[in-house]
Amino acid sequence: MTVLLEALPYIREFHGQTVVIKYGGAAMREESLRKGFAEDVVLLKYVGMNPVVVHGGGPEISEYMERLGMEVKFQDGLRVSDAETVEVAKMVLLGKLNSDLVSRLNMAGQAAVGLSGEDGALFEVAPVANAADIGFVGEIEGVDVDVINHIAEDYIPVIASVASDGEGNSYNVNADEAAGKVAAALGAFKAFFLTDVPGWLDDPEDESSLVSETDAATLEAALVGIEGGMKPKLGAALDALKGGVGSVHIIDGRKPHSLLLELFTDSGIGTKVTP
Repeated sequence: MTVLLEALPYIREFHGQTVVIKYGGAAMREESLRKGFAEDVVLLKYVGMNPVVVHGGGPEISEYMERLGMEVKFQDGLRVSDAETVEVAKMVLLGKLNSDLVSRLNMAGQAAVGLSGEDGALFEVAPVANAADIGFVGEIEGVDVDVINHIAEDYIPVIASVASDGEGNSYNVNADEAAGKVAAALGAFKAFFLTDVPGWLDDPEDESSLVSETDAATLEAALVGIEGGMKPKLGAALDALKGGVGSVHIIDGRKPHSLLLELFTDSGIGTKVTP
């Protein structure tokens, strides 16, 4: 009862607001967490919020590549992608992960629609600046929010992070970047990034060094010295904030119902970044 009473003012405040959720990491790989995540997103819809889910699937893509004898390589947190890698990514993201999440949301009680950056020309992409080094990795230059808004009137949009350019070339798109750009384009109230650590850590080797709250200027200054998978996540958070998103939350997808705990409790559990 105490938890419900604590949540009530937040439910009132957030009613009618759009939230973008980047789904990935452990929350996508463990059965109990997959089920719980779908139920949490449906609950957000039931209490009057407008959730939009953007997902990647890095570990699953790597697993399938290894099965096929393909080299798995990353640079600055981005997957080095030749044409074959992009085809595997599309197969895993669209054929497996997107359809699985849509099915789980449907079973949890709210109809969902799966999309990719190619559907309705949702994402306008171009090769990243260092494309010669990492191949078919795309950078999002535009998001057609009309596509998302049309779907979101009646369904939960579930967006996979692949896209193609005007010439039909397919690109692997970093899911964190996609979520940040979608949140900015929608003018979302909040954006959430589920990851495999408690949040942004002052010391990456020490999970007790969680930064509970910070601002965009501090985040931008810190980005200079950050490497690996957290770099695109924090860069995407910064993109979202600069695009007008009210706040960004980096939370631990390994914890059951982390999304609800961050949204509807006074203390929260992750890192909140404000403009």
